[in-house]
Amino acid sequence: MRNALLVATYKPPFISSNAYLSSLKRQFNIKKAGYLGTLDPFARGVLVVGFGSYTRLFPYLLKTPKTYRATLWLGAKSASLDIERIESISLVQERDVQEIKDVLDSMCGRITYTPPIFSAKHIGGKRAYELAREGRAVHLAQVQMEIFDIELLSFTHPFIHFEVSVSEGAYVRSIGEMIAHKLQVHGALSSLERVSEGEMSVSQNEGIRILNPLDYLPFTKLTFAQIQALSPQISATLASDIFQGKKITLKNIQKGKYIVCFEDFFSIIEVFADGSIDYILNRIALC
Repeated sequence: MRNALLVATYKPPFISSNAYLSSLKRQFNIKKAGYLGTLDPFARGVLVVGFGSYTRLFPYLLKTPKTYRATLWLGAKSASLDIERIESISLVQERDVQEIKDVLDSMCGRITYTPPIFSAKHIGGKRAYELAREGRAVHLAQVQMEIFDIELLSFTHPFIHFEVSVSEGAYVRSIGEMIAHKLQVHGALSSLERVSEGEMSVSQNEGIRILNPLDYLPFTKLTFAQIQALSPQISATLASDIFQGKKITLKNIQKGKYIVCFEDFFSIIEVFADGSIDYILNRIALC
């Protein structure tokens, strides 16, 4: 198995994303690896991991919307907005299902909010959760997220089970907190599962699924044959020229960003109006 791999893995609950990544590095015997959006330790579900040079693809992968299933526990008060730091539990009045649906419907759209203090946000070179665990004051700037869709899956008082699709940078714990506030009670997530990042997903039964990165990059694919058909002047040494990062000109190709695919590697390039190109990423091995 090559060192360059992109996989969708199913992280189990109650293990940090970093600890889980370390176990995967040992399993695949690959030292260099990284993952997309962090999953909270208590959360489970899809964690997209890149090994070797595939970590360079992270900024370009199609990873929105992110879809989660969560259970909100009404009456539970928690500093971390989940079951890891429960402070108190109160009995709250049972709500009508339609009221719950109305509150969820009101959440759709772009929202300005303050991220949880127990989050991976950086403050002065440290993670916010590190400062919060030390008992230090944490002040986070407001940010925006977009809720594309939110659906009530079931309601058995005091637990609201819902599915939500969100933009990058969203915290479902904060969504749970906002739902609880609209119902005028405290609330914390008792369960959180990431179902997918964009179209990248894996089931719990699969555990790990190897992904073809070309399926999740938002650029048109070009093969040598297609380029030669559009630009007959292109030399047969095009693969070598691109592999070496040489300056070339691609005539008759509309300006834009492209994936240029060869037998054992691909590159992401930008073509300008005059046919000149710029290398966005070069010499990425095909798995």
